[in-house]
Order: sequence, then C-alpha cells, then structure tokens
Amino acid sequence: MTYRSPASASLFLILFLFSACRFNPNIQKSGSPAFQGVWEEAPLPFKDSLLLNVKHTFKFTCDSFYVNIESFSKVNYYADSCFKGGHWKEYAKGNYVIREDTLYMVGAFTHANFKQKLAGCYRTGVYNPKFLIRKTDAEKIELVNIHQHLPMSLILKEKITCNPQPL
Repeated sequence: MTYRSPASASLFLILFLFSACRFNPNIQKSGSPAFQGVWEEAPLPFKDSLLLNVKHTFKFTCDSFYVNIESFSKVNYYADSCFKGGHWKEYAKGNYVIREDTLYMVGAFTHANFKQKLAGCYRTGVYNPKFLIRKTDAEKIELVNIHQHLPMSLILKEKITCNPQPL
C-alpha cells in the first residue's frame, strides 16, 4: 500500500480536470451545406381540407435557423383578440443539427424581430420540431414532421453561404 499526501492527491485531481476538459471553440459551427439558404414551404394539395394550415419559411445560416410560421385556421384556438380572423404569424430561432436522416431543431419562439418572446398571443417557450429528411437536392428539400406526420416540401428562394461568426 502506498501513501499519498493530500497535496499530491489535490495536484493529481487538478491535472486530471485540466487534461479531461476543454472549452468548446467560441465560434459558430458550419451546419449542413445542403440546407444553407432561405426555403419556403410549398402548399399542400389538400390544404383547404385542413382545419389549421401552416406555411413555414426557413432561413438556415451555418448552424442556426430562423423560421416564420404563418397560420390559417378555420377554428378559433385562441382568445378573440389573438385569433385575428384565423390568420396570424409566429417566429422562432435557434440551432439545428442533422443526425442520419433526421433534422433536429432546438430554439425559442420570438417576436417578429427575433428577440425572445416571454408572453403574448400564440406559443411561447421552446420551439423543438423534428423532421424526417426524405430528399434533398439543390432546389428542393422534402421533409416529414415526425410529430404531425405531414409532408413538407421546401423550395429554395435564396442560397446563403455560411460564414461562421464568433459567439
């Protein structure tokens, strides 16, 4: 049995912690090259038969996303002051990652200026959809929302080149 002094044990612990842990680089990740750009959702052929029809416009830049969500509803889900005749807009921003065939988005609902939204009409808090990626090409991305099982075709409106920024 060997005896170690408290000072040597402390030194060993400090060396272990400094060798085992590193800070992540303080720069944005590059994201998926296939997703970089502004993408608009094409209308569903059966959109008129839905009680709630939603149109998304995504902006993917490096590992970040910004989304405009335009809703058209035949049913009033909100207070009359919020319902606005069944047409309203929501916004969210955050980060995304692609693992195998799935697009994971984690962010927060925001105001139109993409500043955090803490209260008000419609949804607040976490924005966390997941999409199965069916197909990607230069001008079109086909997704399926895992929670709603609705297909989504995104059409490229503007290509963006990722230029990672410091965080």
